[in-house]
Amino acid sequence: MRLSARNQMPGTVVAVTRGATTSHVKIEVAAGMIITAAITNEAAEELGIAVGRKATAIIKASDVLVGME
Repeated sequence: MRLSARNQMPGTVVAVTRGATTSHVKIEVAAGMIITAAITNEAAEELGIAVGRKATAIIKASDVLVGME
């Protein structure tokens, strides 16, 4: 995956909390360092986000996005 965003932090999904329309995804990017991203439930399903999967926190200006391989 190639992106224009330069702040990319690989890690592991440690929690997914699904709400009515939004899922909160916690990614551990270093020992004890967790980044949380809020994404749509549809995006979480399409990406196959699940605890234990590898993910990348992509930080762009005011947003934290999630990328999956």
